[in-house]
Amino acid sequence: MKSKDVLEKLDYLYPDARCELEYNKDYELLIATILSAQSTDKRVNSVTKVLFAKYDIFSLKDADLQDIEKIIYPVGTYKRKAEYIKNVATRLAEDYNGTIPNDRKYLESLPGVGRKTCNVVLSNIYNVPAIAVDTHVSRVAKRLGLTKSDDVNIIEQDLMQFFPENKWSRVHHQLVLFGRYICKSKNPDCNNCPFYKCKYLKRNIK
Repeated sequence: MKSKDVLEKLDYLYPDARCELEYNKDYELLIATILSAQSTDKRVNSVTKVLFAKYDIFSLKDADLQDIEKIIYPVGTYKRKAEYIKNVATRLAEDYNGTIPNDRKYLESLPGVGRKTCNVVLSNIYNVPAIAVDTHVSRVAKRLGLTKSDDVNIIEQDLMQFFPENKWSRVHHQLVLFGRYICKSKNPDCNNCPFYKCKYLKRNIK
């Protein structure tokens, strides 16, 4: 399978692929991405709508921790995420007056921010070419035979080598949507999949 073929099919399926997390300010995307760990974008969007209506980055750092927990409860692991949010707000407010710097090293030093979250933020805010590997991207990459690894860092490197750099950010969103709506973990919609003879189909065909 060639990258050109994969890109053509993904472009057909998702010509306007974009991040489905809702945000109006840069720091809102960072916080939403932190909240999205082990949760759905739909659930995250429902809580950030309330969170960002009540707090901005400066008031968030001084917010009552239990109030943050109450608001973000539906996304799961809410106690740990509430601490992350409060600490991130404090760091950003004090270090960069509430803005998000184009600085990978700094961002990855923030609590709750790993490489995947950093890739999402830098790609969407600063147009930095990046592929953020979440559960959807990982699953699709393995089923399409684009990687043999379970390590997200190796998967990222494999995808970066397979796709042209100027396509990384776009294909990231496309792979996420493809994994979310067609190549699902359980009961994938193989009838509407343009990729024939993928590894999932080969394992399950009778």
